[in-house]
Amino acid sequence: MKRFFLCMMSIMIFSLSIFTLSGCSAQNKPPQKESSDANKNLVTIYTSIYPLYDFAKKIGQDKVDLHIIVPPGSEPHDWEPSAKLMGQMEKADLLIYNGLGMESWAEKVIGSISNPNLTIINASENIEPLTSDKDGHDHEDELKLEDEDEHDHVYDPHVWLDPINAITQAESIKNALVKVDSANKAFYESNFEELKNSLLELDEEYRSELSKLPRKEIVVSHAAFGYMAHRYGLKQLSISGLSPQAEPTPSQMAEISDFIKEHNIQYIFFETLASPKLAEVIAKETGAKTSVLNDISSLSQKDIDEGKDYISVMKENLNALTKALGE
Repeated sequence: MKRFFLCMMSIMIFSLSIFTLSGCSAQNKPPQKESSDANKNLVTIYTSIYPLYDFAKKIGQDKVDLHIIVPPGSEPHDWEPSAKLMGQMEKADLLIYNGLGMESWAEKVIGSISNPNLTIINASENIEPLTSDKDGHDHEDELKLEDEDEHDHVYDPHVWLDPINAITQAESIKNALVKVDSANKAFYESNFEELKNSLLELDEEYRSELSKLPRKEIVVSHAAFGYMAHRYGLKQLSISGLSPQAEPTPSQMAEISDFIKEHNIQYIFFETLASPKLAEVIAKETGAKTSVLNDISSLSQKDIDEGKDYISVMKENLNALTKALGE
């Protein structure tokens, strides 16, 4: 009898232990991942390049589910989206691209989209483009090389490097958000006005600082700064054309070197995403130094993690210009 009683007690203790452990296990389970339904009330936006992403982020804030198409640190000129990404873009509410040939894939993607509810925005549509030749040299504001073909023109797509153009692009994004989400119209308009004021302050800072400087000529590795030059009375001479991968002919290299020596240019600018090799070769030959101008088409992940944005990088560019043109 005693043995039977001990057996029954053991069974009861074992059963209680299993029940307790089961209860603890249920309590300690990690929370289930929230359903994607939580994003159903957000406006899904795909933006092609970083400046448009930054403007949409500042205007849309927590009302949007925002994605950038060209990954951080990637060179946008020759980048192509995957078929999977193209499928994701088609399901969005807004697709915002720069236009003027910046995105080589844009026409193909837009032509393949069958979603009638997707609103597509060309952010440069209301901006007067600068005309460039096939090598990327702007005829109105850029110093010309002797063998330029005056009859083979393309448009310079780097419109956002002029803060006033940036306001126009931001307004196009705001108008698109109001169109697809009119219930939050006041929210988007208020955020746009705040961004617009910041861009106007940036424009005034550029005007004030650059107008004081004795030099106006900038030599750059990539012809991305024509709109900036046009706005602030600078003269741009580029080593390569609109694409950072383009390379100058030997005669163009010689002309650039001669120009640098003749005008006593102190700095040659290269970009964070472009190879500095050609700029360094010319700098060594002419005795100039090298410095960085960022075209902001794509920030590195490190820059993003450090909290940099369009306005902070534009201020870094202004500091670099002030130093180079003030010596």
